[in-house]
Amino acid sequence: MSDTEADDLAADAFRRHRRQVYRYLLRRTGHEADAEDLTQKVFADAAVALRAGTRPDSLLAWLYAVAERRFVDYVRRLKSRPEAPFVDNVADLRDLDYDNAVAKGLRAAMASLPEDQRRVIVMKLFEGRAFAEIARSLGVSEGAAKMRFSRGLARLRDELRERGVEP
Repeated sequence: MSDTEADDLAADAFRRHRRQVYRYLLRRTGHEADAEDLTQKVFADAAVALRAGTRPDSLLAWLYAVAERRFVDYVRRLKSRPEAPFVDNVADLRDLDYDNAVAKGLRAAMASLPEDQRRVIVMKLFEGRAFAEIARSLGVSEGAAKMRFSRGLARLRDELRERGVEP
């Protein structure tokens, strides 16, 4: 198959199967932007492989296999990121006219939360995710995500009070 034929096959695969691959990755990631990025990577990988001579028996099944590999890479990247991205950003609160003591107290209080509670609080309050999306991305029920959020906020309030940070 020539490069032109491979490019045509890749373009046709994108037109026919992009939505299916995107929905699959959206279910896996629970996040629209991440699913869109991964979908683009899947079809970029597919185009390269088709030009290199790969000839799958079932194009859609092969695309799902490529999508699964990209998802595994995505999970590995997530695991290698710092666990509490918000805690690193608390230092920037000084730029928002917060007193330095408040920023330090908030940083310490967030760091003291259990990881599961901290992640839900960050996803909900700072990333603006819905509880259903949070639950999918953490692999828990929506009720469990809400409970972690509620307990995390209560603990955060207590920690802030103990540190002398009051509204």
